[in-house]
Amino acid sequence: MGKIVIDPLNRVEGHLKIEAVVENGVVKEARSSGTLWRGLENILIGRNPLDAQRITQRICGVCPTAHSTASTLNLDSAFGIAGNIPDNGRIMRNLIFGCNYLQSHILHFYALSALDFVDVVPVANYSGNDPDLVQVKSFIARGSLSPFFPRYEGDYRLKKDENIAATKHYVEALKMRMITHEMLGIFGGKMPHNMAMVPGGVTERPTVDKIADFRWRLEKVRYFIDNIYLPDILLVASRYPDYFDIGRGVGRYMSYGGFELDTNPDLTKRKRLFPNGRTDINTLKLLDFDPSKITEDVKHSWYKSGSHLHPSEGETDPDFHKKGAYSWLKAPRYDGKVHEVGPVARQLIAYLHGVPQTVQNVDAVLKAANLQPQKLASTLGRHAARAIEAKIVADEMANWVLQLKPGEPVHAHFEIPKEAEGMGISEAPRGSLGHWISIKDYKIANYQAVVPTTWNGGPRDDSGEPGPFEQALEGTRVKDEKNPFELVRIVRSFDPCLACAIHIITPKGKEIGKFVVGA
Repeated sequence: MGKIVIDPLNRVEGHLKIEAVVENGVVKEARSSGTLWRGLENILIGRNPLDAQRITQRICGVCPTAHSTASTLNLDSAFGIAGNIPDNGRIMRNLIFGCNYLQSHILHFYALSALDFVDVVPVANYSGNDPDLVQVKSFIARGSLSPFFPRYEGDYRLKKDENIAATKHYVEALKMRMITHEMLGIFGGKMPHNMAMVPGGVTERPTVDKIADFRWRLEKVRYFIDNIYLPDILLVASRYPDYFDIGRGVGRYMSYGGFELDTNPDLTKRKRLFPNGRTDINTLKLLDFDPSKITEDVKHSWYKSGSHLHPSEGETDPDFHKKGAYSWLKAPRYDGKVHEVGPVARQLIAYLHGVPQTVQNVDAVLKAANLQPQKLASTLGRHAARAIEAKIVADEMANWVLQLKPGEPVHAHFEIPKEAEGMGISEAPRGSLGHWISIKDYKIANYQAVVPTTWNGGPRDDSGEPGPFEQALEGTRVKDEKNPFELVRIVRSFDPCLACAIHIITPKGKEIGKFVVGA
């Protein structure tokens, strides 16, 4: 029996440690640990509620727009204006958020995960004149091998010409991310950390020029998704079909729902591009979703606070030396059960709801790869679901931008209440994201966020059930314990973001070691 320790796991956002106990080449037990402690949310305590959608974006520089979305929905709820958002404001929020979706999905596959399946070494001997490949060849020749190395040496299966083409696509993907940031800047002001989203809608006003500028850039990204991203996913699927049977995990999926199509005051009843719900991969039956059933366990987390608390009542009292703890992440549960969140969850649930865009695109990819829907519950299934989702979001954005009406309102009037409670639930690229706020005396009294990687990367709960990362790793066969490429492929398929998952809150004025938080 051996023990594999990967610390830190690279090509993810933040500080993640993975430990795996291996017996006869099979992972018998896995542990996922968030190893960096932060205290960002405590900055909010005592502040004006309007600071929330600005400060919470600083939780993460990769997915700040997800936090501004959840935070503004949270404030809409607390201010009692959730049903008053004008169509221009709702649509522009979707467009701003959609830009971040597209860049995140493209980033995840090409910059973070593709190198698990694509070998860049053949580019060192490239003899053609493609400027992107010539530049990469020169880069390699100088000995500047990062970010391509260091790496575990995977069983690379693409042909030489396929590896070279995929490396070119890697470079093109960087350009596509730049374009999505430019698009976000048109309506959001800047990226990262947009300035446009506010309670009641947005601050930016649509014009014909901005609509045309946005749509022109969007068409370039749509072309890339249709003609490069999706074909690359299908190519990898054809060379690594066994990874549709590796890294399955818990098999229970949940989505809060994302991209607003109306302004129903009840977030759980709004019509959304991606509906809310839950399902089990074994039955594929659509189950309901009730945010009141969300709780967090902390038995194996470095906190003194109690378990089974709803996020609106969340406590985060750190205990640096807690016996039995191994992560700064909490363990979120729905009705006491672990659930995976993310693109697979969204696409399965939308598929079961019969959303036409999802049914059409999921069926097309499954047919091309000769797969059943259950195979999405896997390492490569997560990548396939992201590519499908990128196409759906991009295509819908092309319609949404043409629905904007220059000259019409973009935000609703509001007043900050003296006391209120709020909830903002949405779907970040990595999965379900929720923000909860308590307002007293016109100031923020408490603020909690439960993020996708807390759901997926959290530790065992109080009953000992492992989190989704851990369950996806357990049972995996490892060919070489000193070169565990199988394990990093599985974990990266979730697109971990530890910066998001460990943004914890401590009561203002509480002493932590030699420091006083919020003093």
